[in-house]
Amino acid sequence: MEADAAAVQPAPFQHPVPVVMPVAQPPSAPQTARPLPTDFEPADAPDRRDAYAVTALGDVIDRAQHAAVARLTMGLSPTALMQAYMDWAIHLASQPGKRLQLIDKAMRKSTRLAQYATSGALKGEPCDPCIKPLPQDHRFDGADWQKWPFNVMSQAFLLNQQWWHNATTGLRGVSKQHEKMVEFASRQVLDMFAPSNFPFTNPEVMRKTLETGGQNLAAGFQNFLQDWERKQSGKKPVGTENFVVGRDVAVTPGKVVYRNRLIELIQYAPATAEVRPEPILIVPAWIMKYYILDLSPHNSMVKYLTSQGFTVYMISWKNPDADDRDLSMEDYRTLGVMAALDRIGEIEPERKVHAVGYCLGGTLLSIAAAAMARDHDERLQTVTLLAAQTDFTEAGEMMLFINESQLAFLDDMMWEQGFLDTTQMAGAFQMLRSNDLVWSYLTRNYLMGEREPMNDLMAWNADATRMPYRMHSEYLHKLFLNNELAEGRYMVGDRPVALTDIRVPIFAVGTERDHVAPWRSTFKIHRLTETEVTYLLTTGGHNAGIVSEPNHRRRSYRVTTTAGDALHVDADTWAATVSHKEGSWWPEWSGWLSNRSGGWVAPPGLVGGYGAFADAPGRYVLAP
Repeated sequence: MEADAAAVQPAPFQHPVPVVMPVAQPPSAPQTARPLPTDFEPADAPDRRDAYAVTALGDVIDRAQHAAVARLTMGLSPTALMQAYMDWAIHLASQPGKRLQLIDKAMRKSTRLAQYATSGALKGEPCDPCIKPLPQDHRFDGADWQKWPFNVMSQAFLLNQQWWHNATTGLRGVSKQHEKMVEFASRQVLDMFAPSNFPFTNPEVMRKTLETGGQNLAAGFQNFLQDWERKQSGKKPVGTENFVVGRDVAVTPGKVVYRNRLIELIQYAPATAEVRPEPILIVPAWIMKYYILDLSPHNSMVKYLTSQGFTVYMISWKNPDADDRDLSMEDYRTLGVMAALDRIGEIEPERKVHAVGYCLGGTLLSIAAAAMARDHDERLQTVTLLAAQTDFTEAGEMMLFINESQLAFLDDMMWEQGFLDTTQMAGAFQMLRSNDLVWSYLTRNYLMGEREPMNDLMAWNADATRMPYRMHSEYLHKLFLNNELAEGRYMVGDRPVALTDIRVPIFAVGTERDHVAPWRSTFKIHRLTETEVTYLLTTGGHNAGIVSEPNHRRRSYRVTTTAGDALHVDADTWAATVSHKEGSWWPEWSGWLSNRSGGWVAPPGLVGGYGAFADAPGRYVLAP
């Protein structure tokens, strides 16, 4: 029997309305035109029905207009962008000294470029560049880019990019957020016109066109048509058909042992004769499908944990639709984390749990753990946070889109459709790394005519999910905008929770190239708690750094354990003093969990009294 009853919220208590029979009045008695005034309404107040109708109509018109604009702007508020631009432009206009510096920089850069161009033309060979690209910019790495005149084109672009960075930053009086927004917007515009984006200014494209007789452009056009057709018909990208959920990925054996309107709880089969007594509960983010932690057998975190002797449970979130628009953060806590813990307690009574949260799931787990500590609920043995933020003051480039104007605009877009769509969410993340995720993709696929082979992580990334209107609005306002969790003002029930109440050991993982949850932001868990914290910083990005199986090439990490009463060390000092360890961080974490677990016991069963519904991966993960 499904446990959907747990998701039903009790109706609010309503006072009974007394039934009053009408009493006939004598003809001479005056008839009252409206009810007598009450304590809540002044005697001279107008009829409230007309005022309410106008207010409601106006609200609907405003929201609908914002939603219509949002479809054209990918959810970005024109008002917020204009505020940032005006803040920058007015301050620039009022600072003649800054303008003089920019003129001087432009003249010196032009002179350097002219010398570089003439020197290269006369010598006919590469010379020392005027400027080097940023370490993460690989557009001009090829040997063809070092030859005249393409080296001059790339150098002109990079110098122009540097000049605009100087022009949009360092103005006294401009708010930090507006400065970052203007710098970000200028970078996006410049990236559109990079010489690598056009066939006649990209030497690599020209070389391949000559070598193949234009077949690369024909293949690129076919790639474009194929991508367009799939996008218009709602299909996934080319190659994802080789990574079917339940057949190629998410294949670790297990059973769905619980289901409500929001989650399925998967219990995975043991892989060892005996297991640790404390099971592991993994809380993934509902911004993604859970199987990033159960990809192919060779890089499945779930499979690795079971092979190390742990019983693993995984939450699989339902992909919300318009009917789920009013699901709240509290619903995700109660119907998600707490419901899963309750079910695990039924399957394995009196066993404490190693709780693991990834990304947004880690933030939710932090809230749940703080509330449990406040309420003297001692079911947790440890807490692990994977690329999860609890303080949002330095939440990376996502903060560019977080202010009152932008969130009001975003709220209206979600209000109309009931959720944040997958394409809208993907567009925001792509803009943060437009070089890699947009322009390099277009060049490789449509100009070079090459398809990058699909892998399991890329296929998972294309299997996007939606975000309910109410939950996402609360998440952005309460956590990103107001930082209520870090400041001890986040309400669970009728009281706030504080991360300092958590007393179980914490294992926190950050990744070096994380643009979603920057590692310096995740490092702040040291300041927010008063318990033992083991912090590990691994190479890789937000996803690839976490999916870091043993024998993964080019992986290393740094790790230390800090007592709850230790003196604070800032993130940069920590990174400069902690030595690297080569290899995957998974064995380090497994050892940490084992050291905080009991002796070996017989594994719990998968069937027989546990109410298993179906085999893993369940049905929620398969929903479009």
